[in-house]
Amino acid sequence: MNEESARAFREAWIAGVCKYYPGKPKPGYVAPWEETPEWERASAGAVYDQVCAFIETTDGAATKLSREQKGRFVALCWVGQIFKHFPDPKPSYVADWADLPQWQRETDADVFEHIERQLTTTQ
Repeated sequence: MNEESARAFREAWIAGVCKYYPGKPKPGYVAPWEETPEWERASAGAVYDQVCAFIETTDGAATKLSREQKGRFVALCWVGQIFKHFPDPKPSYVADWADLPQWQRETDADVFEHIERQLTTTQ
């Protein structure tokens, strides 16, 4: 796992939660890196890498996706990680896009766009 990429994902997630979550978010949603469970750290790095690979394999054309499509991609990659780490996850952990709360959809889209910006500034 590339810790720097995983941390970047986590920081973008926390920023989105702080921006969009109605009221006070659950402590786990905004826990600092040091308090984040290992499976979640690994998942953050894996999803970060999946977004990068998606952008790179489309020669950057993935940046033309709508904001919703970007969020959907992050959400689906995250669901894959949940199934990887939990043999029988709670349904809310693997909910379809339509069933996610608005704050989570916005946060997922922000995460994609954060990774997108990082890629374009490092190339």
